[in-house]
Amino acid sequence: MSRKVSQDAGTREIPPLKIQDVGGAELPYLYYEGEPPQILFVHATGFLPWLWHPIIENLAPHHEAWVPYICNYRDCDPESGLGWDVIARDIISLSVSQNITDHLAVGHSMGATVLTIASALFGMQPRAMILIEPIFLPEEIYSIDMKLKDHPLASQSIKRKDRWKDEKSALEYLKSKSLFAGWDEQMLEFYLKYGMEKQQTGDLKLTCSPRNEAALFMGGNSTNPWPLLKKLTCPVLILEGEKSSNKEFIDLKKAVSLLADGRYRSVPDAGHLIPMQKPKEIAEIIKEFLAEVF
Repeated sequence: MSRKVSQDAGTREIPPLKIQDVGGAELPYLYYEGEPPQILFVHATGFLPWLWHPIIENLAPHHEAWVPYICNYRDCDPESGLGWDVIARDIISLSVSQNITDHLAVGHSMGATVLTIASALFGMQPRAMILIEPIFLPEEIYSIDMKLKDHPLASQSIKRKDRWKDEKSALEYLKSKSLFAGWDEQMLEFYLKYGMEKQQTGDLKLTCSPRNEAALFMGGNSTNPWPLLKKLTCPVLILEGEKSSNKEFIDLKKAVSLLADGRYRSVPDAGHLIPMQKPKEIAEIIKEFLAEVF
């Protein structure tokens, strides 16, 4: 596989990364010019704004869109974590500064939960929301003062491999891991291009370090989302992967039942990482939902 991602592969060019001051930090983001309604995309823990591009380029008409990069923008300690409520406030700051209003908010995993917090606690008012595999853990988890070594995801992510000698070995590693199983080929290409930085020595290193990824996982316990769901009054579509391992401990149908205007949809033959596995299907779902609620 070539590491070069063609700008002509889709219908939209990949925009340059911009920076927004969110008060004590500079939040990077991608900005796409386009038509209303506006769309705000928020990615999952440890991933990248560029992974939304294959979805964004399949939307017609081309919508005005923002995609923040939530990883290295704030200093954080893996043991205490970067609270998702802090990230939610930063997303609000970005939205106010960029005049994002009456929009569709689309979030995946951590991003879906951050949008829930931003809307229910801090006054973001999207016209509608699509929450893809949101992290709504069992309520008792949020009352536990969990240490890094005890956190099932953070304790593993801080030890993850983050350096490869070249692109070939990096790609072989990705394809050997169940996390990347079933990914769309373009998504893998984007992850190699934007998720890894070439070092002066010629090897590749993850752009979102294991330390920062662990801090993001630890921050997930900052806010219990369950009491917030009844405060979401706009139409909310929750997507769940048919084969998602999160089904074992996250009850998304229960979450939908608590929403004022909630809808549920299972995505066939998909796991937790639906956008990376089914980008064209996600683009179609977004288009259908936009037509329904705007």
